[in-house]
Amino acid sequence: MKILAVGPSMTPEYSQWRDQRVNDNIPVLNPETTRSLEEHLQVIPSEMEIIKQDFEKRSLELGRKIEQLEEEKMQLGLDVDVKKLEADKLRKGKNKAEEDLDSLKTDYKRLRRSIRTVGLGKTSEKWRQEI
Repeated sequence: MKILAVGPSMTPEYSQWRDQRVNDNIPVLNPETTRSLEEHLQVIPSEMEIIKQDFEKRSLELGRKIEQLEEEKMQLGLDVDVKKLEADKLRKGKNKAEEDLDSLKTDYKRLRRSIRTVGLGKTSEKWRQEI
């Protein structure tokens, strides 16, 4: 048994779709939603190209960071060299001062011995007057 539907059989969606069609079902362009030819022809980068661009950007940033760190390393190396030279100079100065002190102590001991041998029998006041 066949049933025949009588009455309006168009749904609102179908009516809207049908109103938009003209000239053998070619849709009518809506000026609000149309894009320019440049937009249609615009090349959209693929996911791989986007990843590649991000990689290159990050690589460039890291290259700059490496250059900066190498420059800092060089500066620190120079600072270390200067500090080593200063430490060597101070060490040499200290050694020289110690040698001078030892020499003075030796000279002082010799002088005291010579004073004792020369000054036997003289009082310290007489000896001071002679000097």
